[in-house]
Amino acid sequence: MPSLIAARAFAVHVFTAAGVALGFAALLAAFERHWTIMFWCLGAALFVDGIDGTLARKYRVADVLPRWSGDVLDLVVDFVTYVFVPAYAIAASGLLPPLLAIPAGLLIVVTGALYFADRDMKTSDNYFRGFPALWNAVAFYLFVLKPAPWLAAGLIVVLAVLTFVPFKFLHPFRVTRLRTLTLAALVVWGVLAAAALLYDLDPGPWIAHSLLMIGLYFVAVGLADPWMTNDRPAA
Repeated sequence: MPSLIAARAFAVHVFTAAGVALGFAALLAAFERHWTIMFWCLGAALFVDGIDGTLARKYRVADVLPRWSGDVLDLVVDFVTYVFVPAYAIAASGLLPPLLAIPAGLLIVVTGALYFADRDMKTSDNYFRGFPALWNAVAFYLFVLKPAPWLAAGLIVVLAVLTFVPFKFLHPFRVTRLRTLTLAALVVWGVLAAAALLYDLDPGPWIAHSLLMIGLYFVAVGLADPWMTNDRPAA
């Protein structure tokens, strides 16, 4: 029985690590400029990231297998899928001015790495502190909305700066405030995002604008929550 419990716990770690495999598949698709396939892979990685923590807590992975750090593994996977692959996609997509494409990619990976190293990245009430390096979402919006290249470059600079600005950014699963509404919005966002991919990232104004409004909701919830200057991250 103990060996079975350990095997089950290790299977959760393997499930988490599968996010890196999905990130690698996304990178291969990006190399070939198959952007829709890339986002399907990143979406699958996002799904894995959304449920692996629940599985880890259910099967007490940290207690059963203290040798492997689930937190470190999760950060490795998140950096690949949230930062590294999207940075390459943004730089290689042609959505930015040519002279700024590589500098923008470098800015994304450097600020993303610093954010993931921040021990105070979350507040005591489970909000993210600053822009939480959601470059996969940024890349998705850039591909769907296709803003002017200089506007896209400016947005990247602003978000990179906001990585270090102490404002609250909603964590959709852990923040209790408006949780039901947030989860409903997340489900709708997922359906609309899938529709955008089925339309090969050219879904038309109705879907694009709906995605934008839901994205603004996630930003607004954090900004509307009063900031406590003495706030500390959850243990």
